[in-house]
Amino acid sequence: MSDPKRITLLIVDDHPLFRKGVVQLVNSTGRFSLVGEASSGAEGIDLAYTHQPDMILLDLNMKDMSGIDVLKVLKAADLDSRVIMLTVSDQQEDLVSALRAGADGYLLKDMEPEDLVAHLEEAARGQMVLSPALAGLLAHALRQGSKPKTPAEAGLTEQEEKTLERIATGKSNKLIARELSITEGTVKVHVKHLLKKLNLKSRVEAAVWAVERNHKA
Repeated sequence: MSDPKRITLLIVDDHPLFRKGVVQLVNSTGRFSLVGEASSGAEGIDLAYTHQPDMILLDLNMKDMSGIDVLKVLKAADLDSRVIMLTVSDQQEDLVSALRAGADGYLLKDMEPEDLVAHLEEAARGQMVLSPALAGLLAHALRQGSKPKTPAEAGLTEQEEKTLERIATGKSNKLIARELSITEGTVKVHVKHLLKKLNLKSRVEAAVWAVERNHKA
């Protein structure tokens, strides 16, 4: 039985040596409890259903199915697991596709080990995590797309504005619900509505957009 104080973790990656390295790294922290390793997308989905871990580290490119397809299946299953893409791809298209499919973070495999651990611990606390090198890439992708409206033009309600402010700091629905004294289900509704009003596709896009807007203000 895993230690309830530790963050349960599932790794889905078809490279055995990389999995071994990540396992050694997270075990050395004492903060994580590994519940499974999967060498394919299909196996990863099965293990996710079986163990329902707190966090899933998911590779983008695997032989049997793409990480994006695995992500979509996991998100459709409404598991309470945070799914972090851990990949070598720094391509804008892959980043945007993953975030729009519901990824809770996107980290590059070439990160320094201590930085990777720090980001995983942030993710476990409900933060959205993104490799620093990719923030500018996402902002560029936003500028290429249709320009979002301002909150005033979009007609955001006060609660939607408050929700957006907290999304901008990377907070999860659970944390936002606690701070605003509303249910997690209500937060999900607010997020859905504000994304539609602002013409954005994901909460990470909303976070980047909100931060950029504040810098310009």
